[in-house]
Amino acid sequence: MIFVDTSAIYAVLDADDRNHQAAISTLRGLRSANAALVTHEYVVVESISLAQRRLGMPATQRLIDGLLPLIHVAWVDPGLHAEARAALVGAGRRGISLVDWTSFLAMRAQGVHQAFTFDAAFAAEGFDVVPMGPPAG
Repeated sequence: MIFVDTSAIYAVLDADDRNHQAAISTLRGLRSANAALVTHEYVVVESISLAQRRLGMPATQRLIDGLLPLIHVAWVDPGLHAEARAALVGAGRRGISLVDWTSFLAMRAQGVHQAFTFDAAFAAEGFDVVPMGPPAG
């Protein structure tokens, strides 16, 4: 199982993103390998918001109709939300969002060790990052 982060979704959608080609290539490889792709609803909300605001409705429609059907989306229950909120406040760091804390906790709870992401915070939290290589910023 591979967790799909907002940074990967956005890079797939935005042809001008510096990680676009790596994202497209990685997604194709994961699909060819029949990898199970998972995320949670907060990533979906964040991704739709970014796509709508930065790329417009055609990209938002591609996300909703083309990309999201490839990914199993888990709902965030009140317990996970409360745990993520506590982790956010307890860490006291500006650079890791509530969405990211939710991702880290959900991945650990589900035994997911790999993330399709361009966000260096995932590697810093001990997850294996796909695609491999240096963080893209």
